[in-house]
Amino acid sequence: MTARALAAVAGFLGVALGAFGAHALRDRMTPEQDAWWQTAVLYHLVHAAALLGSGRPDGRAGASSVCFAAGIAVFSGTLYALALGGPRGLGAVTPLGGVAFLAGWLLLLRGRAAAT
Repeated sequence: MTARALAAVAGFLGVALGAFGAHALRDRMTPEQDAWWQTAVLYHLVHAAALLGSGRPDGRAGASSVCFAAGIAVFSGTLYALALGGPRGLGAVTPLGGVAFLAGWLLLLRGRAAAT
């Protein structure tokens, strides 16, 4: 899959989940759950945009793209689940998604530095 296609899917899902939280869930969540949802959407959309710049020169998804996608799935995914009433133990997994985001940014830096 190309980084651009991955970014398009991630961006679509981020906007859809943001709208779902704002309209369908707003009255059903506690303030804490709403904050988790908002944080999940923010990081989801920021890293969907980051996916646009993370592809390899041939357009394919690179290592940074994989890290960004994994970060969205793990970091945002666990926060979405927590907001929907998932087990609190998921909160222990959330930082692994943050580490994937950080790795993606470092790999992107390394790839860009090597290209110049």
